[in-house]
Amino acid sequence: MRKLFLVGALALGSLSVMANGSALTSDEVIVTVAQDDFTEISTSELPTAVTDAVATSYPTATITKAHVNSEKQYKLEVALEDGTTGTLYADEDGNWLDL
Repeated sequence: MRKLFLVGALALGSLSVMANGSALTSDEVIVTVAQDDFTEISTSELPTAVTDAVATSYPTATITKAHVNSEKQYKLEVALEDGTTGTLYADEDGNWLDL
């Protein structure tokens, strides 16, 4: 019976050592910063293709804010008549993007 207890204790001890090898210690911290490389622009600066795409796909939507990045991808914050808000992404040709 002592041997069975000793084997069980060793098995549990080795599992905790293996888990501890991949775990963070108390003085380690991982910081993740979300980079948003979009710059806010006026909605009047949007390409016609983008505003037409919103009007076609979301006829009741109003673009409340617009942003652009260096790849000429547009982040659009929109509000619907029912109060629902959301974010859409499009390229300069008015094609929807999944970012």
